[in-house]
Amino acid sequence: MTATHTRPTPSAKQQWATGLAAFAAVMLFLIGLLAVFRGVMAIAEDDVFVTTRNYVFEYDLTGWGWIHLALGAIALIVTVGLFRMSMWGRVAGVGIAGLVIIANFLSLPQYPVWSIVMIALSGFIIWALCVVRADNLYDLSEDAPPRDL
Repeated sequence: MTATHTRPTPSAKQQWATGLAAFAAVMLFLIGLLAVFRGVMAIAEDDVFVTTRNYVFEYDLTGWGWIHLALGAIALIVTVGLFRMSMWGRVAGVGIAGLVIIANFLSLPQYPVWSIVMIALSGFIIWALCVVRADNLYDLSEDAPPRDL
């Protein structure tokens, strides 16, 4: 006798919600990875960054690099929770994306265009994680069909 596994098919609303949350997870992963690279560039004191005179926020480029490196590493860890569709991952994802917005706002004089792009992507991540309701998410770990060995 073989056991048949039946599970309810997800609705279109659940598929959209899960797709939106998964897309936000991928975007947060990319933002985290790019923040790590940006932090390493700033720590290495690369000549990529331009220093602006007479800016309200003055800080050391190496310290700024450590902040971006830490935010990027935390964003990469939070991405694991987002791929598991956990509530702590969604809450932490909103928090990290908000901190990334603040960090990129403060770094506008050094890298203006890239900072604006990162602010826009982080804003989208916050929107995507806040608009999706937890009861609409579909568990991705059960999506794989059962295998016969």
